[in-house]
Amino acid sequence: MRCVVGIDLGSTTTKAVLLDEDGRIVGRGITNSRSNYEVACAVAREEALSAARFELLRAALAARAGGAGAAASPPGAGGAALQDAFRLELYLAQLDELAAEIGTLLDGPALAAHRAALAPAAAAVLDEMARGAPGLFAAGAERQSDFFRDLAAAAFMHAAEGIARAAGVPFDRLAGLFDRAILNVETRLRHRDFGATLRRAAERTAAAGGDGRADRAGGNDLLALTEEVAGHPIEEIAFVGTGYGRQTLPFPREAVRSEILCHGRGAHRLYPLTRTVLDIGGQDTKAIQVDATGVVTSFQMNDRCAAGCGRYLGYIADELNLGLHELGPLALQARKMVKVNSTCTVFAGAELRERLALGQRREDILAGLHRSIMLRAMSLVARSGGITNEFTFTGGVCKNAMATRVLRDLVGEHYGRDITINTHPDSIYMGALGAALFALDDARAGRPALLPAFAAAAPRAAAA
Repeated sequence: MRCVVGIDLGSTTTKAVLLDEDGRIVGRGITNSRSNYEVACAVAREEALSAARFELLRAALAARAGGAGAAASPPGAGGAALQDAFRLELYLAQLDELAAEIGTLLDGPALAAHRAALAPAAAAVLDEMARGAPGLFAAGAERQSDFFRDLAAAAFMHAAEGIARAAGVPFDRLAGLFDRAILNVETRLRHRDFGATLRRAAERTAAAGGDGRADRAGGNDLLALTEEVAGHPIEEIAFVGTGYGRQTLPFPREAVRSEILCHGRGAHRLYPLTRTVLDIGGQDTKAIQVDATGVVTSFQMNDRCAAGCGRYLGYIADELNLGLHELGPLALQARKMVKVNSTCTVFAGAELRERLALGQRREDILAGLHRSIMLRAMSLVARSGGITNEFTFTGGVCKNAMATRVLRDLVGEHYGRDITINTHPDSIYMGALGAALFALDDARAGRPALLPAFAAAAPRAAAA
């Protein structure tokens, strides 16, 4: 399979999208952005390549089952169970790397005075994390994040609380050990063997289902199919990068495109009648006008301040000791909207604490915060040229139900109720999709492939 790759390096997440030569999406990948942008891009690309290989597996299962209609939902162990097992194998491999890094830190001179107490406590925490790992990826298990850092941090801190008390070790010292180790693990670039990981996942899935070697689609041999898919060549014929961090992308200059152009084109690809795009990401907000072909005609962006962006919501979540995903549902329970004076991230905590001290309900405060954020975004839309049907809302904040509801109310109030507002479950990939479309243009025009260093150095056969 030949494909092109688009990568969107954002302030909080890095996304990758793979398109085949016909322009069909064959893989998506996402990871948390980190201090090493090359690693973030490489991990997102690996995620997208893994997703593409699972698409190949679905197609192979459907073909052997005798019905292309089964491709969307593969039967038996070849579907969600295998993907969950694959995620578990990746998690366990990363957990081994974390354990090795913690061991290296404990052997260093900086912790020599505390090694005798810290080493067994850290080992106990890591053992408990390993025992609990299968439960994170069990069928029906609810995961708040698929990022290793988030999952490992939650598991480590939960285990460390009890073990620190029992061992008489300061919790802060254990937590500090994790913080130092995870930073080193995350900034180290590794190329994982997709085939070996998939084989381990298939064997785990088979063991969990008795003999497990045959799925329900006519007795297909799942393990044999995984070998076939793992060895299937995937050739990346073009790369384009974009995003908030595009100036530091590990890409050749000619392979970098403006995030404005990419977001506009990605939105137009999914919704061809799009004329106005609002993208709210972690660090910036973009209001974009496009023509009938998806070409940007005007735009407005917020300044360097993150006020009114996803990062602001993150600060609020931290102040309330909540997950970012919990803010929207909580705000939907508001009885009224408290007027918020500022969306400045610097003063976010102070104003929130002041209002809570005055006895105002946090649900009502959150509702007001969401309205304040969307009012700021709507001012950018107005300066860019207003809203012309259709209107597409993209970015990570698009997944916030309260933000979407407030936006619909404001659009209806200022531009009329007949405006079509588009949202998409994969809106966070819009910039990467646009970048991939530009990469497809390059490939079709016969331009030479400009591979980023991490892709050029990756083992081609492993494709991971």
